Amino acid sequence: MYESDDEDLTLCPTTLAALNEFLKEKEEKENQLKYSLENQNLNVSFDENWQLSQFWYDDNTTDTLVKGAIKCTESNGKIALISCPTLYSKLKKNCGERQVTLFEYDERFKIYGHDFISYNYKFPLNIPRDMSNSYDLVIADPPFLSDECLTKIAVTIKFLAKNNIVLCTGAIMYELAERLLNIRICHFVPHHQNNLANEFYCYSNFDFDKMLL
Repeated sequence: MYESDDEDLTLCPTTLAALNEFLKEKEEKENQLKYSLENQNLNVSFDENWQLSQFWYDDNTTDTLVKGAIKCTESNGKIALISCPTLYSKLKKNCGERQVTLFEYDERFKIYGHDFISYNYKFPLNIPRDMSNSYDLVIADPPFLSDECLTKIAVTIKFLAKNNIVLCTGAIMYELAERLLNIRICHFVPHHQNNLANEFYCYSNFDFDKMLL
């Protein structure tokens, strides 16, 4: 007599326990995300998606960029974040009456409600037209170190920005960044939670370092 298919598919206790633990964690994350979506909770955290070239800043970098962003904008100013979602929560908590808008491809960040604008750098002007020249500060971190990505994101930056621009990207992009946006390398150097192989710089078209003192 042959054993049943059900018996063939029975998992060993260790594998079954690991599977149940995985499913439990998955359900908890889904419930957390659902709650955050309903309540616009700023404390929800997201794992990096390397397929989207996501590399989160470390805490010191986040704190420094947020401090600079607040100091160089008026209390009722407007700040745009392009492809740098890890800045949003801390900036939103500390920005007072400033308006913060996140332009981001990853749909998980829809939990930020009206502050989230779906953005694909391949279509740099596929954003609301009334946002033209309306942001006092634009901070951008192109997801890819390529001429095409930086060139297209530069189009978005110039569309959104009134004046001040901060760009975080690889050192190898310096010449193109300078040519496209008239920016210079800052003394401040951003760092990531997981160290990147590529040398990484912060650039700006004003004295951003002064805002960090």
